[in-house]
Amino acid sequence: MEFALRPFVADDADWLVEQHATHYAQAEGFDDSFGPLVRSIIDGFLTAHDETCEAGWIAHRADQRLGSIFCVCKDDSTAKLRLFYVVDEARGTGVAQALLDQCLGFARGAGYAGLTLWTHESHAAAGRIYARNGLSRTHAVPVHSFGVDLVEETWQIAF
Repeated sequence: MEFALRPFVADDADWLVEQHATHYAQAEGFDDSFGPLVRSIIDGFLTAHDETCEAGWIAHRADQRLGSIFCVCKDDSTAKLRLFYVVDEARGTGVAQALLDQCLGFARGAGYAGLTLWTHESHAAAGRIYARNGLSRTHAVPVHSFGVDLVEETWQIAF
């Protein structure tokens, strides 16, 4: 599949919220509290991100958006991966790896000593790509979030 990456822009926000809310409602039974969380993350990024150490990208083929990933500042030495998503029809095509490569490369280039992320154990495909790229699961805890029982995970990598 031919695709490219480009910087995230404000016009991508509604699409990204809708994709997250719809996908996770259908795939995992998340309730309607998940979409507003995604919206708040995006709104925070749009209003206050530091371009020297934070960025977001959209994978696309022509006018069709295929996925997203963000690298934001957790603290002075640690980047945080956020909103990593690939549409169903683009999974298994290299889009996810390209997005993750972009995020990890940006974090290294921005001078971070490492990167962390928060996800759920049910996102098994994401866990596999994280592990293949040198991230380690450092924490897992059962929770009830978004209307369902989940296992929250933290993954990390040092550069």
